[in-house]
Amino acid sequence: MSLHAKKYVLGVIGGSGLYEIEGLSNVQELTVDTPFGAPSDALVRGTLGDTELLFLPRHGRGHRVPPHKINFRANVAALKIAGATHMMSVSAVGSMKEEIAPGDLVVVDQFIDLTKKRVSTFFEDGIAAHVTFADPVCADLAAALGQAAESIGAKVHRGGAYVCIEGPQFSTRAESLVYRSWGVSVIGMTAMPEAKLAREAELPYATLALATDYDCWHESEEDVSVEAVVATLKKNVGFAKKSIAAVAKILPDPTKSRAHGALAHAVMTAPDKVPAETQKKLAFLYQTHLHPQK
Repeated sequence: MSLHAKKYVLGVIGGSGLYEIEGLSNVQELTVDTPFGAPSDALVRGTLGDTELLFLPRHGRGHRVPPHKINFRANVAALKIAGATHMMSVSAVGSMKEEIAPGDLVVVDQFIDLTKKRVSTFFEDGIAAHVTFADPVCADLAAALGQAAESIGAKVHRGGAYVCIEGPQFSTRAESLVYRSWGVSVIGMTAMPEAKLAREAELPYATLALATDYDCWHESEEDVSVEAVVATLKKNVGFAKKSIAAVAKILPDPTKSRAHGALAHAVMTAPDKVPAETQKKLAFLYQTHLHPQK
């Protein structure tokens, strides 16, 4: 049996230019309605070899949506509804370690969530669920992503923690030094609750973090600025697009991921106690785990 005997669909959330990948064919826009409102933008769908790709610009085209206003639930739901079998995030981050230089790529394996205002679950309105999240990244997908990024010549750091802050402001110097004392690798504003929702959606998830600066902890570097971030990010976009194209060819079996079946024993509410409207709203997630009301 070939690797893609069953066609995989890679959902990618990141910048609006990521879908301009050499060899991508059958490109079309896809508008997806979700029970949680509209996603950041229309999805862009295309095919690359045996893999279907779905792209969603996290901040919308033209970078219209700030981090704290992203409809994370709608974004993840849109990818799930559109048929994604894997989910990959591409995020600009600040480096919290000397050895991770601006321009390097990091395939993180842990997160610290310091966001304050964001809804981080699909499960509410008469239903409760508690998914396992000790290891938030799919190890197989992360390994494939690291291999893909290295194969195109990028400097890649495998593993490390991503601390996610609310934003939209960058950190104070005191905050940056505290986070650095925790031993985290990178800092950003978008991985949470994206990763939590991906787990609830039973999607294997991995993040390709693009280091753009040293935040403001580095005494010999200028403090982080939008100008510096954008300049380095433009250089990294090429690596990101090539990494996506490369990982699309080596996607692991999603049924082997810890995300597969994550809801099987997570829903605590008895099926007959879940309001019919809530069951209908969440049918795209848990219809295999609970029997809808008649």
